[in-house]
Formats: sequence, structure tokens, C-alpha cells
Amino acid sequence: MEYILYLLLGGLISVLSGFFGVGGGFILTPILLLIGFSPLEAITTSLFFTVGTSISGITAHIRLKNILWKEGLIMGLSGIVATQLARPLVYALEARGWDEIVIPFLYIVLLAYFAVKMIRQGRKKDEEIPAPANFSLPKLLAVGFLGGFVSATLGVGGGFIIVPLIITSLGFDPKKAVGTSLFAVLLIVSVGFISYAVNTEIDYLIGLMLIAGTLVGSQFGARMTGYFENREMNAMLGLLYLTTLAGALLKLFDLNKIGLLIMGLFIAFFFARSIVKITKAKQTNKSD
Repeated sequence: MEYILYLLLGGLISVLSGFFGVGGGFILTPILLLIGFSPLEAITTSLFFTVGTSISGITAHIRLKNILWKEGLIMGLSGIVATQLARPLVYALEARGWDEIVIPFLYIVLLAYFAVKMIRQGRKKDEEIPAPANFSLPKLLAVGFLGGFVSATLGVGGGFIIVPLIITSLGFDPKKAVGTSLFAVLLIVSVGFISYAVNTEIDYLIGLMLIAGTLVGSQFGARMTGYFENREMNAMLGLLYLTTLAGALLKLFDLNKIGLLIMGLFIAFFFARSIVKITKAKQTNKSD
């Protein structure tokens, strides 16, 4: 029964991953911490899971032509370098017993910042959101490096850093940002996972059950982007950050059950809104 729950959890998170282009790890890691995983176990398991969600999500976005391959490769390679610099930091924190405090605290700071950024972006009309121009190589390298560093430090794909930055700083269309981010994330987390797996024991059956849930979830999430306007996607991403932020804060005060409840409510809200969107679109198509 426990493994079935992990299967369902993987499916739910992968829908959000395919929709937002965030790899899934930044949602899974705080959930695993709330469940009782140690920081290193949560990081390694989440990176393993994110490899699966990224592969699944990319296949859908290839068909939708949402991936800018050159830009994704630049960010991915820069991120790989960063993962190798961040990993020793995490082991040093664990050795000193600081990982239980520092890692959730970093989550809180980053989630708060990007929640505000994306909610503000979500208030803009689609025509006010800048269109892609000439993407700056230094900015792409910087975004990839930051995404990779955060990926290896917090056990996430880095997409939750990359997506808002390339939307707000480089003018990516949100749908292109999602697909391109997933490609960069795949490169980053593959190297990051291998680096951690050498020294960290995890339950690979749990990891495989989580990944199994992605087989359908990411495909569904990617297709869902076609039913939402750009500003709606930005606003929903900001709300997701706020929800995850609440879970990380509650973890610090040992209010794990309340944190899990809040994250569950967001997932229910997301699916309810998606169903409404799909229903309205089908009704419109029939009337046409």
C-alpha cells in the first residue's frame, strides 16, 4: 500500500512538472522532508525522480515544439559545472549537522522571492509580457549555473529557478520556457544524481514507483499548457511557490501534517481548475 501511494504521488507531481516545467523535485523534496526522509535521502531520491519526470515531459514538449535546444544546452552544461561545486557544500553541512536547518531555510528564501516575481508577472496581460529577442549568452550561462547550484544543494531539478528567470529576465514565452527548462534540467539532474548516488543509500523501489507515476502525468501536464493563457500560467506558478513555501516553513516548526494538507489543497485546486478549463474548451469547440 505504501508503494502505491508513492506511485500516485509521482503521478500527481509529474502533472505539475509537465505543466510548469519545474522538474518535479522542488515539490517532491519538501514532501519527502515532511514525511520524514533525511535531507540527503530526500535530495538523492528527488534527483532520481526528476530524471524520470524530465524525460517524460520532454517527449511531450518535443511534439509541441516548445524546446529551444541551443539555449537549453547552454544552460544545462553551465548547470552541470555548478552541481559539482555545490555537492561538497551539502556534505559539509551534513557533517556539521546543519543540513536540517540550512536546506529548508534556503528553500524558504528562494520560494518567497520567486513567488512574488511570478505573481507580479501573472498580473500582466499577455501582450505586456516581452517576446523572445536575442538571448544573452552570459545570462543563459548565469541562469544555468544558478539552477545547477540550487539543484545539487536542495535536490531539485533547478527548473523552479530557471523558468521564472528566463521568463522575467530573458523574455522567454512561458510555454517555450517550460520545454527548454525541462531539457536543461535533464542534463543537470542526471549528473547531480550520479554524484550523490555514489555515497548515499536510498530506497530505489520508492524512486521507481515515483517515476512510474510520471509515465502519464507529465504528458497530461504538458498538454494542459494549451488550455491556459501565459499570464494564468505565471500566476499559477507563483501560487505553487507560495504553497511549497508554506510547507517548508511548517517543517521548521514540526507542523508536518499541516504542511502536507496545504500542499494537497493546492494540487486539488490545480486539477479542479484544469478540469474547468478543459470542459469550457470542449464546449466552445462543439458550439463552433
